[in-house]
Amino acid sequence: MRRFTAAALCAALMLFLLLTGCKEEEVPTISFAGREVPVMENVPVNEYAAEAFSAEDGVVTYRSKQARYGIDVSSHQKDIDWWAVRQAGVDFAIIRAGYRGYGSEGLIHEDPYFRQNMEGALAAGIDVGVYFFSQATTADEAEEEAGYLLWLIEDYREEITYPVVYDWEKISGDEARTDGVDPALLTDFAIAFCERVKTVGYTPAVYFNQDLGYLSYDLSRLTGYDLWLAELSTAPGFYYDFQMWQYSHTSAVPGIATSVDRNISFVNYASDHREKAIDTVDPKR
Repeated sequence: MRRFTAAALCAALMLFLLLTGCKEEEVPTISFAGREVPVMENVPVNEYAAEAFSAEDGVVTYRSKQARYGIDVSSHQKDIDWWAVRQAGVDFAIIRAGYRGYGSEGLIHEDPYFRQNMEGALAAGIDVGVYFFSQATTADEAEEEAGYLLWLIEDYREEITYPVVYDWEKISGDEARTDGVDPALLTDFAIAFCERVKTVGYTPAVYFNQDLGYLSYDLSRLTGYDLWLAELSTAPGFYYDFQMWQYSHTSAVPGIATSVDRNISFVNYASDHREKAIDTVDPKR
């Protein structure tokens, strides 16, 4: 008798749900590139105030005491007059230290202007971070890249105050060793790189554009690292949180003969670095 009653109640409940049109709660989505992308759970969202951004003559600023303004450079910019760059209001530079070629062999190289750029920027009083251009096809290769990068920057260990960045990018217009990489694996690559960097005491970060951020990286697994977004606009519309923003690839900066990328950092990494250094000083010394 009890079994019959329980079954009847269950059937009645199912009929009620069917008749009332009750549905499972819909997962919120983000519209991007003509598709609806499900919102990731437990990932901090972008809370930067759109009205706090302003643009003039191609330079974007953000109304915040923490905001710092910078560029990122590589051998593509060739010789740079870093004193002129500093006088133009540049606070920091993220400098390419090395890269993996996108050909089939995938050889690792030092950027030929790395040391020249580091010395010049530091001498001009510009805070520095570094990045490695990755074409890894496995997590082991990404970790290898991190190890090589750490070897390259050893001489600047005390001077690097901005993040040490993993920069994996798709190659367009040419065949690349990464063409067949499963996008679902990219998060593993980034974690392998960042964990290796983290063990040495640097601040690891991951660089990506909106395509990689929405469609490839699992940002819920990257919440332990800082993020550097590339979105070409005058105010970032990316849904999730990030600490640095690259807003232009074609800027003109005094002291640099070519076009250059401009960035805003919403974290004053140099100040935070100095505070940490003070906190770790042995008071007996």
